[in-house]
Amino acid sequence: MNTVLVKQVKELLKEKDRLSALCNVTAAIFYSLDDISWAGYYFYKNGKLQLGPFQGKVACTSIELGKGVCGTAYEKKMLLNINDVTRFDGHIACDPDSRSELVVPLIHEGRIFGVLDIDSPNYRRFGVEEEETFEAIASLISKKLADG
Repeated sequence: MNTVLVKQVKELLKEKDRLSALCNVTAAIFYSLDDISWAGYYFYKNGKLQLGPFQGKVACTSIELGKGVCGTAYEKKMLLNINDVTRFDGHIACDPDSRSELVVPLIHEGRIFGVLDIDSPNYRRFGVEEEETFEAIASLISKKLADG
């Protein structure tokens, strides 16, 4: 686990303004990892996932539940680490250069808020260390969202 990044996120989430905190967390994620092209959030709103703060290329603005990696991770309420997104049935190619994707649901006390999404132009970019790191980060973010 990247404990340095987790500690940094914990500090950034002390910001009282939720939007400001989430923007800075996304920047911290984006600039702390090599070989990623996008990091950000999709939040549940009006029956679908709506784009939230992010760093990287222009993104899809909304995703249907159960569609693509993000919609599937949200619907199943489970982390998805996709080594080759071109082989993921129903992948939504917001960025045609994306090759691997890590999506972690934002859940606190059974309530799901959306997903944390990280993309890479490299195949098999994300391993167990990233899974553990971003599960910890998603937990911190989810608590912040629940607390308002």
